[in-house]
Amino acid sequence: MSRVIDKVALVTGAAQGLGAAIAIMLAREGAKVMLTDINVAGIEKQAAAINEQYPGAARAMSHDVTDAERWQEVVSACHSEFGGLNILVNNAGIGSVGNVVQESYENWRNVHAIDLDSVFFGCKHAIPIMETSGGGSIINISSISGIIAGHNMAAYNSAKAAVRHLSKSIALHCARAGNNIRCNSVHPVFIDTPILDGLAGKLGREAALEKLARQIPLGRVGKPDDVAYAVLFLASNESQFITGTEIRIDGGISAM
Repeated sequence: MSRVIDKVALVTGAAQGLGAAIAIMLAREGAKVMLTDINVAGIEKQAAAINEQYPGAARAMSHDVTDAERWQEVVSACHSEFGGLNILVNNAGIGSVGNVVQESYENWRNVHAIDLDSVFFGCKHAIPIMETSGGGSIINISSISGIIAGHNMAAYNSAKAAVRHLSKSIALHCARAGNNIRCNSVHPVFIDTPILDGLAGKLGREAALEKLARQIPLGRVGKPDDVAYAVLFLASNESQFITGTEIRIDGGISAM
C-alpha cells in the first residue's frame, strides 16, 4: 500500500467514475490527493469517504477545468495544503456523439474546451509547481477514440486525439528541460461508469453494456479500476523511464 507514498496528486473530474476510482487508488497507495470537479457535492462526498478510510489523505475543491485562473488557484492549493505536487491526472471530460455535418460549432468548441483546453491549462500551470516539488508524472486521460475514429464522433475524436499528441509534446519539453517530469496518455475503451448512461438510450443500461461488450475481443466492458491501475503505474516510480507514450486499456479492440 505504498506505491506512491509521500507523493501529492491532483485528480480532475473526481466526483464519480474514473476520477473517483483513480483518487481512491492513489490514496490507498499512500498519496495525498486533491480531488476537483464542477460537481462540488460529489467531490466533497468522495473526499470524505477517502478520509474515513485514509485519514487526512484527501481534499476537495470546486473546479471548472476550462477556467485558467481557477487552475492557478487549484495548483497553488496543492502546494499550500500538501506541500507540493507530484502527480497530475487530467481526467475531467465529456463525451459527444455527432458526425461532422450534424455537429454544431458551439458543441465542437465546448467539447474541445473541456476535453483538450483543460489539459493544456493543467499542464501549463502544474509543471512549475511540479518542478519545485522534485518532478513527477502527468497522466492525461484520453480515449481509445483518440486512436480509433468513429463516423459519428467528430468532436470527441478530434479532442481526444489532440490530447494524445499534446502529451507527447509535453513529454519532450519536460525531457529537454531536465525537470524530472514525465507525461503519458491513457486510452480507455468503454468503461462501466455513469458516462455510459447517455449512450444507453432506449436499450437500457444492461442491454447497452452487452452490446458494447460484443465489440471488444475480451468480451466485456472495462471497470474503473482497470484504468486506475494503469494510472497508478504511470504515477509511481515503477514507470520512471516511460514518457511520451500511451497505454491502451481497450480489451484488444485496437488490435483488430
